[in-house]
Amino acid sequence: MAFRLPAIMKTTAARLSALYLLLFALCAVLLVFYMTSLSARMLMAQSQETINEEVQGLGRGYQRGGIPVLVRVVEQRSRQPGANLYLLADPNGRILSGNVQSIQPGVLQREGWTALPFSYERYGEASGRRSQGAGEQGEAEAATEVGHNAIAVVLRLPNQMILMVGRDLGEPERFRDVIQRSLMLALGMMAFGGLLIWYFVGRRALKHIDGVSEASRRIMGGDLTGRLPVTGAGDEFDRLSENLNAMLARIAHLNDGLKQVSDNIAHDLKTPLTRLRNRAEAALSGKKTGADYREALEGTIAESDQLIRTFNAILMISRLEAGYSAESVAKVDLAAVVRDVVELYEPVAEELGVGLKATISGDFVVSGNRELVAQALSNIVDNAIKYSAGAVEKPHVDVTLRREGDEIRLQVADNGEGIPDEGDRNRATERFVRLEKSRSQPGSGLGLSLAKAVMKFHNGRLDLQPGNPGLSVLMGFPGPKDE
Repeated sequence: MAFRLPAIMKTTAARLSALYLLLFALCAVLLVFYMTSLSARMLMAQSQETINEEVQGLGRGYQRGGIPVLVRVVEQRSRQPGANLYLLADPNGRILSGNVQSIQPGVLQREGWTALPFSYERYGEASGRRSQGAGEQGEAEAATEVGHNAIAVVLRLPNQMILMVGRDLGEPERFRDVIQRSLMLALGMMAFGGLLIWYFVGRRALKHIDGVSEASRRIMGGDLTGRLPVTGAGDEFDRLSENLNAMLARIAHLNDGLKQVSDNIAHDLKTPLTRLRNRAEAALSGKKTGADYREALEGTIAESDQLIRTFNAILMISRLEAGYSAESVAKVDLAAVVRDVVELYEPVAEELGVGLKATISGDFVVSGNRELVAQALSNIVDNAIKYSAGAVEKPHVDVTLRREGDEIRLQVADNGEGIPDEGDRNRATERFVRLEKSRSQPGSGLGLSLAKAVMKFHNGRLDLQPGNPGLSVLMGFPGPKDE
C-alpha cells in the first residue's frame, strides 16, 4: 500500500507527534531568541565594565598631570593594537586627539552613557570619502557609510573639554551572530531528524495498522483461522495483537464446540427421539389395554427424562467450558465427597459383582463447587463400574485420594478392558463419544466430557491413563502451598 501523508495524519499517534513537533519548534525558536538576547546582554555588560575600567585609568592620569598627561595617555592607548575608542574634543565638539576620525552627530552633546549604539569611523578608514565632503557633514556621512557601531561614555572635564571612551560592537555582534547561527543550525538539524523519525515511525505504524485492518476484514468475512500480525517488536501493537489473537482462538474454539454439539445432537439424539415417536405410534395402533397405554407412557417418560438429563449435561458442559457458572464456590472437603460417592455406588457395584474400595491418605480441602465435583466423580465411578463388570473374573474399582507435590490427585482405577489406544483415550472426553461399538451399555457419552469441563472450571486437569489392565482416570486439583 502506497505511503500517504494524509493517511498518517488520520492516526492519533501521528496527530500527537505533529502537536509535539510544533511545540518543540515553538520552544526552539523561543530558546534561540532567549540565548541570543542573553548573549547580547552579557557582552554589553562586559563592554561597559571594560569602559569603566578605562575611564578610571584615564581619570587617575588626569588627576596626576591634568590635560597634558590626559592627552598623552589617550594618544598612547589609542595606538595600541585592538584599542578601545578614545576621543578628546574641545567644548564645540572638534576632535583634538584619539583614534576616532568621525562620529555620528549628536553623540558628544549628551553626557553619560550613550542611549543607543552609534556609528563612527577610525583614522585611515575613509580618507577618500573625506575628500568628497567638507566639515562635520562630510565626516558624519563617511561615518554612516562605514557602518561601525559602538557604545561609549561621554564626560565633561572641568575646562569643558569632552572625553569619550567607547568600545566597538563588531566583535560582540559577530559573537552573537555565531551563537544565533549555531543554535539555528543545531535546532534545524534536530527538527529535520525529528521529521525523518516521525516519517519512518509513522509509516511503520500505518503499515502495521493496515495489516491489522486487512486481517480484521478476513476475519469478519468468516475466516476465523486468520490472526492479526505480530512483528515481534514487543510494542503496544504486538501486545494488542497477541491479546486479540488469544480472543480469536477462544472464539474459534467455542465455535468449533458449538458446531460439534450441533452435529452430535443431530446424530446421537436422533435415536431416542425416534424411539419416542415409535413408542407413541405403537400405543395408538391396534387395540391396546390400559396397562399397555400405561407401559407406553412410562417408557416415554423414562426416555424423556434421559433426554432432559442429556440436555442438562450439554448446557452444564457449555457453561463450564465458557468459563461461567452460576454455581457457588466455597471450600470443598474432597475426602467427604469421595466417601459419599463411594457409599452411594456401593449397592450398584455389589449388585454387579464389582469390588468398590476407597483409599484416602488425608483430609484435603480445595476451593470449588461440591456438587460439580461430586457429579464429575460420580460419572467416572459409574463408568468404571459399568465397563469393568463382567469384563474379568474379579472386577474391582479403586478410588484413591492423595497428594503429590503441589497437586491433590483423585484417581479412579478399574481392571476392566480399558482403552488401549491413546487416540481413543483422547477422544473419550469429547461430547457424545462412545467407544463401545455395540452401544449395549446405557449412557449418552457425556460423562467424561462433563468431568473434563468440571476440572477445567476448577483449574485442574483430567487425564486418562492405561491401568494395565483397565483404565485409570486422574482428577488433578491445584492444592494450597501449605496445608
